[in-house]
Amino acid sequence: MPAATQPRRARRLARTLAVAATGAAVLALPLIGASTASAATTTGTAPGAIGVTGYPNNLDGWIRESLAIMALKGIPGSYDGIHRNIMRESSGNPAAINLWDSNAAKGTPSKGLLQVIDPTFQAYHVAGTSFDPFDPVANITAACNYAAARYGSIDNVFGAY
Repeated sequence: MPAATQPRRARRLARTLAVAATGAAVLALPLIGASTASAATTTGTAPGAIGVTGYPNNLDGWIRESLAIMALKGIPGSYDGIHRNIMRESSGNPAAINLWDSNAAKGTPSKGLLQVIDPTFQAYHVAGTSFDPFDPVANITAACNYAAARYGSIDNVFGAY
């Protein structure tokens, strides 16, 4: 049944169960296509499906969900800046891993949509997101947090960072 026609109580219960299962809640500001704030992540749903958060489980949804979290945490960045950097770093593949560059040679390969190494991911992890660097929303949000600290915003990144 589409979310719009589900009873309010059923939607609230689904969000509550999802939050309990993840152990962490992320309140997301409604964006285009989302009618209410919601919690949890969508990475367990089929690609393109609408998850508990109301964001599609695809690149557009991951960016939009990350932007909502970033807005709550005061992390600057735009859809275009994030998308541009994802296309350069991983071509939109959340399972991308770089096994050939200098980081990989040192034993810390770059991972995920924005090719973040584990120490950077851990240092710039954003509370309420997954601790898995391959989780698209966690990867985007941590990378944008790092880019904000180092360059002012992911929007100011135009090459490898």
